[in-house]
Amino acid sequence: MVVAAVTLVLLAGCGDESSPGSAELRGKTYLSTAVTEDGKPKTLAPNTRIRLQFMDDGRLLADAGCNSMSGKVSTDDGKLAIGDGLAMTDLGCDAPRHAQDTWLSQLLQQDPAWKLEAGRLDVTAAGTTLVLADRETADPDRPLDGTRWTVETLISGETASTPGAENAYLTVNGGRVTGSTGCNDLQGVVARTGDKLTFGEIAITRRACGGQEAALEKAILATVQGEVSFTIEANRLRLRTPSGSGLDLTAPR
Repeated sequence: MVVAAVTLVLLAGCGDESSPGSAELRGKTYLSTAVTEDGKPKTLAPNTRIRLQFMDDGRLLADAGCNSMSGKVSTDDGKLAIGDGLAMTDLGCDAPRHAQDTWLSQLLQQDPAWKLEAGRLDVTAAGTTLVLADRETADPDRPLDGTRWTVETLISGETASTPGAENAYLTVNGGRVTGSTGCNDLQGVVARTGDKLTFGEIAITRRACGGQEAALEKAILATVQGEVSFTIEANRLRLRTPSGSGLDLTAPR
């Protein structure tokens, strides 16, 4: 097998020059904006982006649109060195995404050189250029207020489910929350303090729901009562109750 030599180019979110070492990368996440091979554009699998996340504990998390990869990474001596290889999940991917997973995995295990200069990070193994931007620049966090957050996943303990939730959503506007359980409309009051939301009385319409609709409504109403924590990353909102149950929601890109 011939593995193409590769140059990765990542655009950092700030313009400061930096010296070799890991501190500049740790805590940063980068998303691809373009790829070229031998100076010609390379098309990624549909609806995918390359994501590289440099964790504070020295791990690199990466994905190419399907499986997730992780491994300890050293950035010493101007190299991205994956010491013990990459661990990868084993999801069933379609052929284009499977091939892209393999390509990214091979690329990252070539110990490519990197250089951060004037806000641009070049990771070089020659021939191919992957251009990425700081996640907060390429895909900024959506505002909590005024965004229509569509329910994507129900979280219960360590399990997750998606029971046809495409019509269920929440929207927060100041001290009010409105939305739909996918069966009934809801509205009520909510207060925000830091990373906490405290829901007050919630009123809903009285349409009879059955099956998956009823299960979905029960999970949503169990989340929007009392205090819940929330986090937003790009177009994803996570709501968690003190017990760890909750909702994952998404906003339009």
